[in-house]
Amino acid sequence: MSPPPARLPGRRPARLPGRRRPVRVPAARPAGTALIEIDRLRVELGGRAVLDQVDLVVHTGEVVALVGPNGAGKSTLLAAIGGDVAPAAGAILIDGAPLSAWTSTELALRRAVLTQRSVLSFPFTVAEVVRMGRAPWAGLPAEESDDPIVEECLAATDVAQFADRTFTSLSGGEQSRAALARVLAQQAAALLLDEPTAALDLHHQELVLRLARQRAAAGDAVVVVLHDLGLAGAYADRIALLSAGRLRAVGPPDQVLTGALLSEVYRHDIEVLPHPETRLPLVVPRRQHPTPAGARHGKERNPRDE
Repeated sequence: MSPPPARLPGRRPARLPGRRRPVRVPAARPAGTALIEIDRLRVELGGRAVLDQVDLVVHTGEVVALVGPNGAGKSTLLAAIGGDVAPAAGAILIDGAPLSAWTSTELALRRAVLTQRSVLSFPFTVAEVVRMGRAPWAGLPAEESDDPIVEECLAATDVAQFADRTFTSLSGGEQSRAALARVLAQQAAALLLDEPTAALDLHHQELVLRLARQRAAAGDAVVVVLHDLGLAGAYADRIALLSAGRLRAVGPPDQVLTGALLSEVYRHDIEVLPHPETRLPLVVPRRQHPTPAGARHGKERNPRDE
């Protein structure tokens, strides 16, 4: 057998078929860096445009809430940012490059997605589900931190007491928090959360939004779909209001959450009041005082009947 040819000085050896290129690990980014850039995005589903002419930039260090009525395109926009829905036109950049420029592993190192529903067909424990979030870091130096990161995320989302239970044995709200723990464990700089508070009680709604704020304070870019406009006003740095597939307004909560604009978009009379102590916006639908049951039937109330 003849010896292999000598390597020429300065010449890289030929890459063998099937050998993967090194994974491009994300670099640290200064606060205020444009991490997600969306330019004239158009998305079509079933031959119909569900998003059109959407422009949005999300920076490290901020929480952006996507709000709007049902069918406005909030979840579709989040899915497009995550790379789960292909645009019909326009561009989406993550970490300065198109989604197609990253391998699946490299994209997972840069963005983590919490969908509305987490479905598992096998009896994984909660701890195992959370550890799945560490999969993109396998084989990289950061893999050595898997155990403390998993424990930290279990505790942060208040599911540590369920670590050894199967995911499917949890209630809907508990599953939602366990799924969030998995996404947090991924430690991607772009955090995409689709209605993370939908199945949660009041205490855990506040917990989840505080975690979003903490991640932004640590330098991440957080995009969260919310239906609760009060939560959006309290925790988001900016609000993107969608209506019929287009961005109706983008800006700080006090500029977007106005009674006139919300009444127009939601087609319901809405007023926005400042909280008497915090001055945070309270978004309240105007309601007529309910008519007493007796009056609805044309009867007068008789005090002796009470």
